[in-house]
Amino acid sequence: MHKKIFSIMLVLILAVGAFAGCGGGGGEEEDAAAETVKIGINYELTGAVATYGEASVDGIMMAFDEINAAGGINGMMIEAIQGDNKSEPSEATSIATKLITQDGVVAILGPATSGNFKAQEPVATQNGVPMVSASATADDVTVDANGVKEFVFRLCFNDSFQGTAMANFAARNLEAANAVIIKDASSDYGKGLAESFTAQFTAEGGTIVAEEGYVSKDKDFNAILTKIKGMNFDVIFIPGYYQEAGLIIKQARDLGITAPILGADGFDSPTLLELAGAPALNNVYFSNHYSNLDQDPVVVDFISKFKEANDGKDPDAFNALGYDLGMFIADAVERAGSTDPAAIKDALASTTEFVGVTGSFSIDENHNPVKSIVVIELKDGLQASSIKVNP
Repeated sequence: MHKKIFSIMLVLILAVGAFAGCGGGGGEEEDAAAETVKIGINYELTGAVATYGEASVDGIMMAFDEINAAGGINGMMIEAIQGDNKSEPSEATSIATKLITQDGVVAILGPATSGNFKAQEPVATQNGVPMVSASATADDVTVDANGVKEFVFRLCFNDSFQGTAMANFAARNLEAANAVIIKDASSDYGKGLAESFTAQFTAEGGTIVAEEGYVSKDKDFNAILTKIKGMNFDVIFIPGYYQEAGLIIKQARDLGITAPILGADGFDSPTLLELAGAPALNNVYFSNHYSNLDQDPVVVDFISKFKEANDGKDPDAFNALGYDLGMFIADAVERAGSTDPAAIKDALASTTEFVGVTGSFSIDENHNPVKSIVVIELKDGLQASSIKVNP
């Protein structure tokens, strides 16, 4: 009888031990999960604007590596989960859906371009996950007819500010009275920049003597350039991306058009030099978020660290923006004191005096940063000077 009771008790003890073992294993898994912060990275790593995405992700990962090496965020390591949206809006939506519903990320960084960034917004908003871009500049990225988009943020200035700044630069610094616009009519980016440039340039007393359009992936711009060559203009403004801008600049110079050419941050890519060639890239100016000519100690330190990690390569603006983006989301998670997406969203919205490589800023009521812009001059394809324009 005693043996039977002992046997029953032994079975019960073993069973309890087995359950405890199962529970302990689950606890370890939960502890491991609690020790990481899953952050999604949805960027253009292939396709038409891959240089933007690649450079941005390099900057983000540099920031994350530094943070993890220093002990993480409140003791939690950052786990970056990457997806390539192939520079396509539909892919951006698919990647965002996977990151949120399968990977369980607490925030999404990227995409780089406004169209791809906006494509994922319904998915992120529906699931209550904050999304942040360092380079989506379209005016309607963070606001629409219904007001501010609760879960959408950016840490770059918008197109209205870029277009306005370049119009002021044309009128005041270059003393231009007449301008031609050659815009990317297939993108919100190109159209928004053209509108804000026109509004401010005419407000300054200038005249837009012609406005021409092209679509993404066009190669031959000689018809447009031949049409405008005989017109009276002081500057050409090209609101578009580097792939077409590089060809437009080369073909314009080949036709003997020597007027200053202006652009926006879409010019910032090594491919611009490859497409246009160094001789064509003189008397060219574009607005940007950052210049490696800046002697601010924060910028100098960043450049030094980046070059050390990248075989002496100089960082571009998208590297700097990506780095700031990585630090920005980490700062929000730390201040939130939680991995709850809603708490992180609130922390992002309440950001004040964030110190970044691309400038110090606070987030305004429209989820935009209040920060300066840089106008860069190219000589033989290289940055020769930069002017900082305050908001």
